[in-house]
Amino acid sequence: MKSLLFLFGLAAISAQAQPAFRAGVSAIDISPTTFPRIIAGGFLEGRGDKIADRLHVRSFVLDDGKMKIAFAIVDTCMMEQSLIDEAKALASKQCGIPVDRMMVSATHTHSAPAAMGCLGTRKDTEYGKFLTPKIAEAIVAADKALQPARIGWGSFDDWEHTHNRRWIRLPGKEVVDPFGEPTGRANMHPGYLSKDVVGPSGPVDPQLSVISLQTADGKPLGLLANYSQHYFGSGPVSADYYGLFCKHLAAKLNQPGDGNGPFVCAMSQGTSGDQMWMDYGAEKKNITLDTYSETVADSAMKALQTVKYLDHAPLGMIEKTLELNYRVPDEKRLAWARPIAAKIENDVPKNKEEVYAREALILHERQKTSVKLQAIRIGNPGMGELGITTLPNEVYALTGLLLKWTSPFQNHFNIELANGAEGYIPPREQHALGGYTTWPARTAGLEVGAEEKIRTALRDMVGELDLAPGRGMSEDCPAYTSAIIDSHVDLFIDFQSGMRDLCAVHTGAKTVVKGGHALWLPGFNAGRGYGDESALKPQQVQVPRDKINRSIHLAGGHLETSNLKLG
Repeated sequence: MKSLLFLFGLAAISAQAQPAFRAGVSAIDISPTTFPRIIAGGFLEGRGDKIADRLHVRSFVLDDGKMKIAFAIVDTCMMEQSLIDEAKALASKQCGIPVDRMMVSATHTHSAPAAMGCLGTRKDTEYGKFLTPKIAEAIVAADKALQPARIGWGSFDDWEHTHNRRWIRLPGKEVVDPFGEPTGRANMHPGYLSKDVVGPSGPVDPQLSVISLQTADGKPLGLLANYSQHYFGSGPVSADYYGLFCKHLAAKLNQPGDGNGPFVCAMSQGTSGDQMWMDYGAEKKNITLDTYSETVADSAMKALQTVKYLDHAPLGMIEKTLELNYRVPDEKRLAWARPIAAKIENDVPKNKEEVYAREALILHERQKTSVKLQAIRIGNPGMGELGITTLPNEVYALTGLLLKWTSPFQNHFNIELANGAEGYIPPREQHALGGYTTWPARTAGLEVGAEEKIRTALRDMVGELDLAPGRGMSEDCPAYTSAIIDSHVDLFIDFQSGMRDLCAVHTGAKTVVKGGHALWLPGFNAGRGYGDESALKPQQVQVPRDKINRSIHLAGGHLETSNLKLG
């Protein structure tokens, strides 16, 4: 009898040790109430004088009984860190969630009022003042709505709806930059089946991820999706496809309210700095915003089929700040910029030359900045846990794929334009290829090594959250390399490697990539990555988690191998 009582006591203590998992959701309308409004997203300032569809902040709060984490997805192009920090402080004061347990990100619609200024667009100051407390209101409302809940996550590779938009151009077809130099060996939007380009400059990340929330009795409560696709395009004021995606997904789940309550849905932005819905390696397709949004929602439904719901999932989160320099102009660039910027009237540039002249002066004044990075864990090793990394940049798909590859977690996705907006972070080799996403400005102004520093910091932060340390993969040593080396080949160069210096084994040689090149493009027998071969083919080898053979592609560059001894 005493033994039975003792066991019963242990069971009671165990039950008390794991409180109920709770989740709360909310959606707050942030559509402007007066017009016209300054619209962000273009090189030059835009205007919006009506509402095409409504804008929202959609918030999700998770509570494992020990920690609360708040997510807020905002229908806007970008938000500066100071605006977000103010919103977080307001929310924390009202609901008690620490500000370093909050993630606030932009969807990146190009059809919303300008919550921050960049390029030729001024900040819509009046709208920014309106938006800040609305973000706080959404977080507080989600916290107040906390209820016992179930959680699950899953993904589906949707190759159809996102493609690489940055293509490598032929010699002699380089794009001229705003400073008058033909530096653009790669640039975005080459046109369909253009004869001036040879192929994409980087890989595609097709993963559409979902976090699904249900009430304790299994009814849909909320869904946070993530996909790497820049935007579709809509007249202002509009949430773009992000809002319509929510509407269609809610309908497919037989939920009222267009995804804006009581069931709340949001699409967060993945690593889409070089991703877009157009497939430039195929004929142009006529597709509407609504059709596109609905078919992406169909893919989300396929992701939902992979979800296994849990009654409880432990949470973990780390936030850190990284100091980085801007690529500031030299004296020659400043001498070019000052007289041009002096001619700008009413603080509104009227062409690209004026835009980048003013941006040069802004970078010169600022010199350096800090970026806020976050790593989040949902679940534990026995659950096939989910990892999330967030960063305040526009990020190439390669960076996102490397973060997923090195993650120790079975599931992983990335949220960009989170907790601020510090512009594009091209991988180092992409800087040499030039193009819009490398032109120094607030939209692309960080130091050349910023991508590697940010990616390394996030990788280490994810490792800190791992409850079974040591599971992450190295970027430059995939398992299949060892198998090839063990077969005693005379020469093997790992063209898939993320390293710039590639090792040639069994020869005493070192291979160095010099000049223009791009990494992680399709390798042998993987497909092209566009047109009728958009979906790359997995291989029967131990390569990254997607099993796709990757390779280096040269763009005016070459390989140099020293001390090569064969035969």
